[in-house]
Amino acid sequence: MKKCAFFCPSSIYVSEKVIKIGHFRRKSDSKVIQRYRCLHCKKSFSAATHSDLRGQNKRRCNTAVYRLVCSGVSQRRAAILLNINKITVVRKFRFMANKLGANGLLTKCTLPPEKVREIQFDHMETFEHTKLKPISILVVVDKTTRKILAAKACSSPAKGLLVEKSIKKYGKRQDDRMQVMKEAFREIAKVYPYIEKIESDKSPLYPQVIRDHFPTAKYKQYKGRRGCVTGQGELKSGGYDPLFSLNQTCAMFRANMNRLFRRSWCTTKKCADLNIHLSLYGHYHNSVLTKV
Repeated sequence: MKKCAFFCPSSIYVSEKVIKIGHFRRKSDSKVIQRYRCLHCKKSFSAATHSDLRGQNKRRCNTAVYRLVCSGVSQRRAAILLNINKITVVRKFRFMANKLGANGLLTKCTLPPEKVREIQFDHMETFEHTKLKPISILVVVDKTTRKILAAKACSSPAKGLLVEKSIKKYGKRQDDRMQVMKEAFREIAKVYPYIEKIESDKSPLYPQVIRDHFPTAKYKQYKGRRGCVTGQGELKSGGYDPLFSLNQTCAMFRANMNRLFRRSWCTTKKCADLNIHLSLYGHYHNSVLTKV
């Protein structure tokens, strides 16, 4: 039986005292919504009273915004294509991330824990606002299915010729890479306890973290290679690539997230928004692009 939406005593004891009082057609999606009235508290409500979509005038655009921003379209271009305000796109972008549970450290993945036996991980590099403020993105994938298990961005110090300019203009930049790695692997070890093999490139930062969180897993490092000159992002050129699953996934990140395009004016302004976008794309990647 239908219960009162306002949690009056009738919702506990006399739920049969809630009656139908007609319906209305919702403007935002043309759906017919049933209305009710509680004879105990005399209040009326609808089937959508406690919906998380309540108050949205353009709920038809939610899924469209989600698909566009995960398919290489910028937020401004999405606003043009959908004929809505760019602020509306930002709101839909954040709403869909919350609805899909895409704001955590781990990416939502439907693989059962016992299926995840081999993983690969590495860091991608991008920046926020300017190249003098670099960002490092930890990416962890399942080797067999290329499902994204975790994707997290954090600040990192400038390298090479940009070090002096970066320190002079913005001061010494904090390096959060080790902290994010420890947090990610701590969570991955809890969710996927059957991991037997881990692979990465030959970064000196990695071995100790792996030993601390996966003491029984076999860990193998491969020498890094230069990217393919044909502009395929993280894909490597020349023969067999032992980290193919990882590099292919990183290339897909760059191909499907506008803010990660190389030589693009669509750049990240805030690291927090980049993390939301990473999680949202990770959900789309796992549920649509890599169906098993």
